[in-house]
Amino acid sequence: MAYVTTYPYTNKVVKKYDSMSDEDVDEALNKAGTLYQSWKNEPVASRKNYLENVSKLMLKNCDSLAKTIVQDMGKLYTEAVAEVKLSASIAKYYADNGEKFLEPKPLLTGAGNSWIENDPVGIIMCVEPWNFPYYQLMRVFAPNFMVGNPVMVKHASNCPGCALAFENIIKKSGAPEAAYQNLFVSHDQIAKIIADKRVQGVALTGSEKAGTHIAAEAGKNLKKSTMELGGNDVMVVLDNVDVKKAAKLAAYARLWNAGQVCVSSKRYIVEKSIASEFMDALKSEFAKYKPGDPMDKNTTLAPLSSKGAQAKLDEQVNEAVKNGAKLEYGGGIPDLDGDFYNPTILSNISQDNPAYHEEFFGPVAQFYVADDDEDAIRVANDSNYGLGGSIVAKDHKRAAKMASKIDTGMVFINGITQVAYPELPFGGIKRSGYGRELGPNGIKSFVNQKLISITK
Repeated sequence: MAYVTTYPYTNKVVKKYDSMSDEDVDEALNKAGTLYQSWKNEPVASRKNYLENVSKLMLKNCDSLAKTIVQDMGKLYTEAVAEVKLSASIAKYYADNGEKFLEPKPLLTGAGNSWIENDPVGIIMCVEPWNFPYYQLMRVFAPNFMVGNPVMVKHASNCPGCALAFENIIKKSGAPEAAYQNLFVSHDQIAKIIADKRVQGVALTGSEKAGTHIAAEAGKNLKKSTMELGGNDVMVVLDNVDVKKAAKLAAYARLWNAGQVCVSSKRYIVEKSIASEFMDALKSEFAKYKPGDPMDKNTTLAPLSSKGAQAKLDEQVNEAVKNGAKLEYGGGIPDLDGDFYNPTILSNISQDNPAYHEEFFGPVAQFYVADDDEDAIRVANDSNYGLGGSIVAKDHKRAAKMASKIDTGMVFINGITQVAYPELPFGGIKRSGYGRELGPNGIKSFVNQKLISITK
């Protein structure tokens, strides 16, 4: 597998990186295994200061870290800065709260004096994507660092610069060398790593296809795994909203990070009494997004991550239209340098159209009209995915009642699906995966919840 930085705004190759040999992988496993044995006998608090240092270093080096994101995958500089700051906040959150989250929990039982200890389990192997190249890493690293599980990471092949930059921050924090190790490895090498008995957990964020493959490897070797996969999230817009404000929120919810977000609002479900007005307002909002240099503060639409991503998205849109979808707005590749795609709205998508159940990973939205609240819920739940979703409404009680009936891992009312707060758990159901990251429960994804009981 080639690890190459190709700047999506110019399509120029910036740097190529050498892959690791099997001997390099064995050495990394040996280091991580040795560290785990050492950490088993150390208190959680012994790691807190290192993680605080990671947070401080990310903020101190925010500009250079953000520019590396831009170069690797084309994100707007302003959005890249926000990602670095969010990643720093996750490190600080677990540094501040990790010891409390992991403290022994007493049990009320007639069996005697009993409690649950949360112990480390071993090395965690992670496979992570390019769309949030630091945030995805920090979601796994920070909690497992506090637990005492060394982390080994195979990052996306198109963002090796970010992979090394993140690893360098960990090294500068003073943390043990094997606490976090970046691996430039092949798919075959990943399988061998997962099979190693010292590896006791597997975490993946990525596509449904990647999740199916990695989950199979984990299952074959009886290793616990968490999978955060694709999404086809809804934004339900109820009939009593301020249409212009709702349309502005809806456009941002779809187009931030060039639409390359698993939890972005990909399906608008709008109640029929405001559907026409909302469509007009939505088109006006989409028209405000301007492609350009990701480093320019005036640019509001970033390029896609690669030429391949651009081609795939265009193929999906063309196939959707071929099968009866109506192109309401946009479509096609603009005549610009860089891997841009025009903001697009599709409607009239029938259940037998391939687009109905597909995830469009780019600035393409689907538009559905619902007769009422129950119809909106029906359309929302008619999906193979179940990651996140949102409801825009004036009546919060009405919206909360609907939220309880939507089959996803997360629902947000009057806001986009939030990723900006480390205390909120993140994860989905159905083909969007399983397990949770972040929050007080995310730190327990890979712990041995050991029962200790003193019999009466």
